[in-house]
Amino acid sequence: MAASQAPLLARPYYSEQGTSPIVTSLAHVPEALAVTMPFIATVLGPSAIGARTKELAILRTSARLGCEYCVSSHSVVALDSGCTAAEVSALRVGTDEGDAVFSASERALLGWVDAVAGATGAVAPTAAADLAAHYDEAEIVELTLLCAATVMLNRYCSALALPTSPATLQRLASAGLL
Repeated sequence: MAASQAPLLARPYYSEQGTSPIVTSLAHVPEALAVTMPFIATVLGPSAIGARTKELAILRTSARLGCEYCVSSHSVVALDSGCTAAEVSALRVGTDEGDAVFSASERALLGWVDAVAGATGAVAPTAAADLAAHYDEAEIVELTLLCAATVMLNRYCSALALPTSPATLQRLASAGLL
């Protein structure tokens, strides 16, 4: 939905530099947009947890759930957050086969993400113990919420087949990630 067609309540979320497909789709339900975007900004935005760590969790979750839009978009964000192309490539696989490139704390995080986003039922106590060896309780809560919010966004974006921008695809190609 173009900004000119968007309901008045949705227009503040539009940008002259381009608006994400998440915003343009949610603009159809401005009441949902008004609560969803601040939530997403809070969970995915700056916090005590570094951007690189957040992107490891987001990209691994998105790869596990097979969300093309989120994997593409967050591959670029991960690069901008300090991940190497090799690390991004390993995360995009969605399994632990390339995890040797990550530190022990990052591997514990990726194991936690796999347990939260890639399984059903309770999370294995070993995954929780591994994570707790590297992160405090507040960080674990935040990382778990980040993973859960990413699952929600992955399902939303996949269900609606949101398109990846040409600029994102060009950036991925230039990084050798297409």
